[in-house]
Amino acid sequence: MRILLSKAFALLMLGMASSTLRASEVVVFAAASLSDALKDIASDYQKESGNKIVMNLAASSTLARQIEEGAPADIFFSADEAKMDALQKRGLIVAETRKNRLSNLLVIIVSLKALAAISSPKDLGSGKVGRVALADPDSVPAGIYAKEYLEKQNLWPSVKGKVIPTENVRGALAAVESGNVDVGIVYRTDAAISKQVKVAYEVAVQEGPQIRYPVAEVKGSKNPESARKFLQYLGSDAALQVFEKYGFIILK
Repeated sequence: MRILLSKAFALLMLGMASSTLRASEVVVFAAASLSDALKDIASDYQKESGNKIVMNLAASSTLARQIEEGAPADIFFSADEAKMDALQKRGLIVAETRKNRLSNLLVIIVSLKALAAISSPKDLGSGKVGRVALADPDSVPAGIYAKEYLEKQNLWPSVKGKVIPTENVRGALAAVESGNVDVGIVYRTDAAISKQVKVAYEVAVQEGPQIRYPVAEVKGSKNPESARKFLQYLGSDAALQVFEKYGFIILK
């Protein structure tokens, strides 16, 4: 009886050890604007695969700099192509795994309690608006896109003196929510998750900058096989439905 129990116990421990060996951790560096969608996707994937998805969510510029400095990452999901291009030129991503996965739109938002009446982008340069929150237009994709759009509309000279730069796009959203600024320019997907702001103006695709979210495996990943499996999952119908639910535009 004892021998049988010992064998059963040994088999149980072997099974547990085997399960532990199969499970692995995938570290994903992703743009802040992807936060909510990726959390849902990661939760579903973890239940399905048994692997753990660990996310570092911040401005793409911050994440790219961390990868350049040697931070351990398996996947980089950027809000713009420029940050991914820079890493690729330095040989820091696996180029054949790179894919433009998503797009987005810019929106001008105001607080639900805002007094400023914004009917068009031209109002940003008028006396109706005091301060405008943007993700840092010198380095953060959402801010760079916003500046590019305002320049295209010949509005940047009248708006740049009003700009309050934030660390990332979620910072710009929070600034409007708090009432610390009159107006903000964020992604449509960020505005959609807030119950404290309203969209005053949505920038049409043909008017705005070309927004692209590329994703790729980071060179030197500690778990390349697991990283590629999650990359594949990000392109699955299940994952793409979640991205669509949060308002992202799927790129084919």
